[in-house]
This record gives sequence, structure tokens and C-alpha cells, in this order.
Amino acid sequence: MKFLVLTLISNGPDPVTGRTPSAHERFRRVVDHAVLAEELGFDGYAVGERHERPFFSSAPPVVLSHIAARTSRIRLFTGVTTLSLLDPVRAFEDYSTLDHLSDGRIELIIGKGNGSAQAELFHVTAQDQWDRNREGYELFRRLWRENKVTWEGHFRPALADAEVWPRPLQQPIRIWHGSATSRESVELAAKYGDPLFSANVTNSIEPYAELVDHYRERWAHHGYDPADALVGAGTAGFYLARTSQEALDTYRPIYQARLASFERLGLPVVFPTLEDFVERSSALVGSPAQVLEKVHRYHEAFGHEVIHLHADGDGLTPDEHRRSLELFQSDVAPLLRRDIPSRPFASAIPLERQLSTPASADERLTSTGQPA
Repeated sequence: MKFLVLTLISNGPDPVTGRTPSAHERFRRVVDHAVLAEELGFDGYAVGERHERPFFSSAPPVVLSHIAARTSRIRLFTGVTTLSLLDPVRAFEDYSTLDHLSDGRIELIIGKGNGSAQAELFHVTAQDQWDRNREGYELFRRLWRENKVTWEGHFRPALADAEVWPRPLQQPIRIWHGSATSRESVELAAKYGDPLFSANVTNSIEPYAELVDHYRERWAHHGYDPADALVGAGTAGFYLARTSQEALDTYRPIYQARLASFERLGLPVVFPTLEDFVERSSALVGSPAQVLEKVHRYHEAFGHEVIHLHADGDGLTPDEHRRSLELFQSDVAPLLRRDIPSRPFASAIPLERQLSTPASADERLTSTGQPA
């Protein structure tokens, strides 16, 4: 199994101290956490994309570019790139450039995004967001693979023998499809033989397991080998301690602050207590033994090879945040890597290979992460 750390760069009052960091402080902390994730041996660091309060994640290519400069090994993910809002050509230029700056460490998770503000900012409606996402991806996919593109669609001007530069360092960059509870993203992923990343955050396991099953059914329907299907899954929260009671005591104010924000925003509460949240959601809060049991239980339903830890450190001291991640890497990750086989991610591309001839077919990765 592979492990990512994810941030949506939310910014609000600290659940314990009540203090709200400045934007500058919050961005510094994101970069420091990415450096720490690489130091501790995590496989990837993911930055989400949101365009409304309380999130500062409106420009993930910029954030990931700075993280790329501070790290050398860890894979850099988006989580997700809201392609329904973006011009696919502009998005290609940003991420292809970032692929070079990171020495070929970029992986994209695309999706339609969510949040009410994006309709006002980008004039994307509930009626057209899925069509925008599908059309945008169909062009986006071609841009990664073709040096000249002729294309016509509904939501942006047509292209005629268009060349878009720079070409990416990876050939091609792997693109996952992020899905919450809708089948549209699942169908798009299966149609093109791309991996799926289940959000797995808001609800209990059942609706997400149904979507993963549907993905595998549609994957086979489109003629792909079932063994090649690749699934990742998110988590709703993370805190690891030596004992379950210590974990609950430390995480309780964090969860109480989350409930208060739901009430303030008028959002439905699926898990009314912390104990219910730990038991029925995907959150990994507890002792190493509890976390191991839960990941195995979810793997039985999803068959996933990659998980992200939603580990922003909000409400934790720097020492608590570090100790939690260290404990995961020492007591949990080695056992999960042993018990749940996963295909390798691509590695950073050494400078000497970048300056030599292009990679051979055996060195390239397909969309499912297997040698071509």
C-alpha cells in the first residue's frame, strides 16, 4: 500500500487555541508539512483545490511548485484539480511546467469540484458542471499525448493544429479521477482506463464501496483487464497515539470544532459524536492496532492500493502532529505495505536521464502505473 498526506489548506480558528493563522503562516505550514512527509517516508503529498472560505487552496500549481523546490523524492499530487472550472490548455501549461520543475513527480487527480462559490466565480452551474468536466478532460487528455491537437467543443474556443508548450517530462503524466458519490467521474475513469480515487470522506463506507464496485464493472465493460484497475481512497481525519483513549482525548476538540462549523454552515451531520465518527467513518483516529484493523476492513470493500491521510495538523501542536505521523510510519505503514501489495509509483527522473535520450517504452508508465 502507498500513503499520501493531503491538505485542502483550510484556515480558521485553531480548535484548541482559538487563534487563526495568517495566510502567510498557513502556507508556510503546508510547505513544512510536505517536507516532513518526505522526511518520514510518505509516498506522496496532495494539495486540493477550493475557491471559497475557509480554504486557501485556490492555486495548487503555485503551492506544489514551492513544495517541489523544497523536496526531491515525494510524489506531488493534486486532490483534486477542478477541471470543470479550468481552461484545459491553461491547466496543461501549468502542470506540464510543474512536471519539469519537480523532475517528473507530478500526478493529477481531476474532478468537477464542489462548493457554492465556484458557480459565481466561474459561471459553472449544477446543470453543466459534469459536461464541462467530461469535455475538459477529453481535451486535457489529448494535450498530454499529442504534439498538435485539432479539437472542437462547447465550452471553449476550438483548436486547429494547436501546439501547447512545454511538453511534459513524464510521458504521459498519470491522471486519476476523483469521485465522491456520483457515477459520472467513475464512468469517465473506466472509459479511458484511468485510476479512480474515492473521496471516502463524508459518509460511511457503503456508498463509496458501491461506486468502486461500479468502477470495476464499467472497467471490465470497456474491455480492460480487471487486474489493471487501480483504486485509491481518502480518509476523513487522522490522529494516531499509543492508546485509543489518548487519541480520542487529543482529537475530541478538533471534532467538536468540525461539528460547530457544520452547524454554522447548515450542513448535515452524519456522525453526531466523535465515537461514532471513529467507528463508522473512514477516519483513522486511535491506536496503531485500531488503524490497522480499519484500513484492512476498508480494503476488503475497495481493494485500494493507495490511501491519503487527511493530516493538516489543525488543533495539534507541532510535536503531536509529528509524533502521530512518525507512529504511523513505524507501527502501521510497514505492516500495510507487507499485507496489501501495490504497484510502484514512478520515481523522480534523474537529471542525467533528462539530458539524455527519451525514455524507452519499458521505462515509461501507463495510466495505471504499470510499465508500458
